[in-house]
Amino acid sequence: MIIEPKVRGFICTTAHPEGCAENVKRQISYTKSQPRISGPKKVLVIGASTGYGLASRIGAAFGANAQTIGVFFERPSQGKRTASAGWYNSAAFEAEANKANLYAKSINGDAFSNEIKQQTIDLIKQDWEGGVDLVIYSLASPLRTDPTTGTTYRSCLKPMGETYTNKTVNVMDGTVSEISIEPANDEDVANTIKVMGGEDWQLWMNALLENSLLAKGAKTLAYSYIGPDITYPVYRKGTIGAAKDHLEATAVELNKLLQHKINGQAYVSVNKALVTQASSAIPVVPLYISLLFKIMKEKNNHEGCIEQIVRLFTDRLYNSNNDTIPPVDQLNRIRLDDWELKDNIQTHIKTLWPQITTENIQSLTDIAGYKTEFYQLFGFEFDSIDYS
Repeated sequence: MIIEPKVRGFICTTAHPEGCAENVKRQISYTKSQPRISGPKKVLVIGASTGYGLASRIGAAFGANAQTIGVFFERPSQGKRTASAGWYNSAAFEAEANKANLYAKSINGDAFSNEIKQQTIDLIKQDWEGGVDLVIYSLASPLRTDPTTGTTYRSCLKPMGETYTNKTVNVMDGTVSEISIEPANDEDVANTIKVMGGEDWQLWMNALLENSLLAKGAKTLAYSYIGPDITYPVYRKGTIGAAKDHLEATAVELNKLLQHKINGQAYVSVNKALVTQASSAIPVVPLYISLLFKIMKEKNNHEGCIEQIVRLFTDRLYNSNNDTIPPVDQLNRIRLDDWELKDNIQTHIKTLWPQITTENIQSLTDIAGYKTEFYQLFGFEFDSIDYS
């Protein structure tokens, strides 16, 4: 069967198993090329199949020889329909982990549900004496069903207060246009917080604590983003930003709880803008990322998911200075967006932004690199794969 990319909007509806395996192998190879991580030995990754969650699982396993359990909600293949990219990623990760004699088990199902939480708890009880010493929470979903009430909530990508107008790009054909997004109402905001805020993270950590499955000194981490002035109205000051505020407030509460119960720690790591399935859905952001990538590549400080996560583990969470507390900002957040938000990079972006048009986008930005990375999320456009 010849598998070709079929793009609908901001999602590719097909995925290539060999290409996804190549993506995983490249991240493993990078991790192994870096100094060893003196870090966690039993790691639970909730949202482990793509993006930062997948990179976290790879970084822990192949950087610190950690045993890992991954939780995700992915689609297997059916007839002529390919599996989702995350399904192939996870299959490839498990195959590579098995080759390296690393424990790796996965649970495929709705991580928001009580049933999947219980399955995970049962597996940890069965296999891991001493409990979990790192919990990564990296779920990205457009909807969530509350396990108590049965109500399903949908998130949305909207500004708050007033209509937001700015440039955006059709990544597939490079057309630059103007987009206006109507502001969210109160229900939009509340629903997005329900899906993307910290409530489910709190439920996971409570369940692990109640079952005495967290090792003494265990850490937990969720991922967030702040971004620049250009995307601020639609991202950080929008519905997603409200959810991220809730996530960060949850981290503060969890930090107090874990310190009291197990001498543990909870953090949000604010990461840089990257090509992920989630970021591709946000208007304006792909154009900003295309410009950011060009400038950061020219300055030789560009990072992808795996480079960010390895830096997170080696420089922050488990740094060589043996600091028990990682460096954080005033709001107790780990900042990995420090290189992205450097003044010289953001000033350059602000200078070029008004100049970008359909005619000059190829020369002013790295839209070609963005498009390649987008396809590679789904296993396409790797030179080493014979797609014919």
